[in-house]
Amino acid sequence: YRFVQQLLPQLNKVARIQVDLYGSLSLTGKGHHTDRATLLGLMGNQPATIKISEANQTLREALQTGKLRLNGQHDITFDYHQDLLFHQDNLPLHENGMTLSAFDTQGQPIDFETYYSVGGGFVATAEQLQNGTATADVTVTYPFTSADEMLHQAEKHGLSLGGMILRNELAFQEMAVIDAKADQIWRVMSQCMERGFATEGILEGGLNVTRRAPSLLKKLEANAAIENDPMEVMDWINLFAFAVSEENAAGGQVVTSPTNGAAGVIPAVLMYYHRFIKALDTKQLKDFLAVSGAIGILYKTNASISGAEVGCQGEVGVSSSMAAAGLTALRGGSNEQICMAAEIAMEHSLGMTCDPIGG
Repeated sequence: YRFVQQLLPQLNKVARIQVDLYGSLSLTGKGHHTDRATLLGLMGNQPATIKISEANQTLREALQTGKLRLNGQHDITFDYHQDLLFHQDNLPLHENGMTLSAFDTQGQPIDFETYYSVGGGFVATAEQLQNGTATADVTVTYPFTSADEMLHQAEKHGLSLGGMILRNELAFQEMAVIDAKADQIWRVMSQCMERGFATEGILEGGLNVTRRAPSLLKKLEANAAIENDPMEVMDWINLFAFAVSEENAAGGQVVTSPTNGAAGVIPAVLMYYHRFIKALDTKQLKDFLAVSGAIGILYKTNASISGAEVGCQGEVGVSSSMAAAGLTALRGGSNEQICMAAEIAMEHSLGMTCDPIGG
């Protein structure tokens, strides 16, 4: 999407686009739908606003006809096998790299750009990574780069972690915008779970994995009237996580929390609180997201949230840590207890390694 916006002043000159995928984006590209996501972006779709079913239908038509409509307005010829290339090597700056190139009718280059997906939906150009300008240069009121610094700032100013993070967020956007975005995040998470509950069948990928969420939901609903199992709530939490993870595996819309690979954990914990403890309001939702986001910042700053760098276990470990911190905040835990919960969840729930079969 960013590349096609960059091309807009000369979009009518573009006759061909070439996509080169490298490293993890290539090696797991088809299994992770990187190819489809790239083409959907070139067609003008954005992750937060895309209508998945409509976009997939448009993409199928494009692949069948060999015509790609850039930004929804300019048609070019596109050959999936010649114009979208999967390379076995890495680009120098990160494991997740891709280069997009545009050519005119004479085959002469018009423009190109190299992008790196550095985890959690963050995308940077090669220049941004080299210059350290991949993130916005904004000064926040309470800066920190470690848990110790974060706790010190909160104690010094007499703030909860959630309150402190929300004050930092005000450097980027107004509170009304924060409220709206928090509600949107929860809405997308909830809708994702609902789709996962209702959709049956075999997941894509060639391993013939059957969706488990619909059958698990029926079982739990049937047992609810006859059993009083205190551990049953764990089955509900697993159901919530399965529903999201299976939607992600099918190419549905999820919230990167902090990544797609670990996208089921935080929604499952939030839905647990919402359904079994207390209905979430915007204030609680903001507090959860602020606290869990702060923990995610620490991992992204000091380690990584990218599965290509630290493995799937890193993704799940980080999301478990974030979710534990957010839940502790909602239950009235102190700032220190929030950090303890984050550490315990990371230590004991670091996750499983990648399935080596089929990406």
